[in-house]
Parts: sequence; C-alpha cells; structure tokens
Amino acid sequence: MNFFLFVGEQWFLVTMLMALMYAYLLNERKKSGKVIGQHELVSLINSGEALLVDVRAANDFSQGHIQGAINIPHTKMSNRFVELEKEKSKLVVLTDQYGQHAPSAGKLLMSKGFEVRRLNGGMIEWKEQNMPVVRKK
Repeated sequence: MNFFLFVGEQWFLVTMLMALMYAYLLNERKKSGKVIGQHELVSLINSGEALLVDVRAANDFSQGHIQGAINIPHTKMSNRFVELEKEKSKLVVLTDQYGQHAPSAGKLLMSKGFEVRRLNGGMIEWKEQNMPVVRKK
C-alpha cells in the first residue's frame, strides 16, 4: 500500500527512473549487436556474408544446431574469439538458446572489432519457425 502511495505522490521521479532504465537497457543492447530474424540469417549465410556462432554449451549444440554454425560456448568466448579472426571481414551472427547469452558474447566480440548481430529468439524461436536443425554426429 505504501508503494502505491509513494508512486502516486512521486510520479515524476518514478517516470524519470523508468525512462533512464529504458535508455540504459537500449544502450546496453546496442553494444551487443543488433537483432536479426531467421530469414535474414538464412540470406546472409547463403550469400557467404555471415558466420554463425552458436554460444550454447557443447552438449546443447550437439543435440541440434543450425547448419554451418560453429560452437564457441559463451563461457569460453573470451579465450576462443581468436578462432574467428580469419573471418573478421564477415558479419558474425550469434545464437544461443533463448537470447540470454548472446548479448554478453556480442559485447565482447564488438570490443574486439567484429561486426555482430544476434539471432532473434535464439534456437527456441528458430525451432518454433520450423527451420532446419542438424545434429552433431
């Protein structure tokens, strides 16, 4: 009850706080790469313009991933990003399970000079759109 009373009395301060939080989140999101959709990813891969990096754990990757993706778990990205150096001229597209780990990996790669995008919705959205998945043998 006191919370609602406070919000009612201090509506301007609460509004400013919400606006600042929103601006902060937008800024952080921008630092980790723009989001792209499934069909745009397919087009970029087919044209050879993009390199797809799956940042999920190796076990999740082996259970099903997008054709042509390479696996660098987000927990190992800071040590293994050098594996991507030879493809630095390409756009790097990151995917994960839901979209929760790609932003931190994207932020790291962008700080190293890579151009980064993130797959909207991760593998969950990819599968929900009935897009093809391959299993590691």
